[in-house]
Amino acid sequence: MITTTETTGQQWDAPNGWAPLQWIAIKGLQNYGHNDLAKNIAKRWMQLNEKVFKNTGKMMEKYNVVSTDLLAGGGEYPAQDGFGWTNGVYLAMEKKFGKL
Repeated sequence: MITTTETTGQQWDAPNGWAPLQWIAIKGLQNYGHNDLAKNIAKRWMQLNEKVFKNTGKMMEKYNVVSTDLLAGGGEYPAQDGFGWTNGVYLAMEKKFGKL
């Protein structure tokens, strides 16, 4: 899920998605009983993480969640590799929802 609907070339805007915001959305959905939707979003996020890792050998800071065949971009600095929050969120999702 995108962070904003704005496409400005800035790092937080579309088409980029960020691990901590995915986690917050999933937890919020679960808090309101939308467990199937939360699980679906988690599985799609994990699949995207795995796809990019398979193609690049890296867990990334942010992901293009609109065109999942493209890497994320934009912002004040180049995209970071191996970002801690991506690793942590992936592992937390795997623990909660299981391996793909």
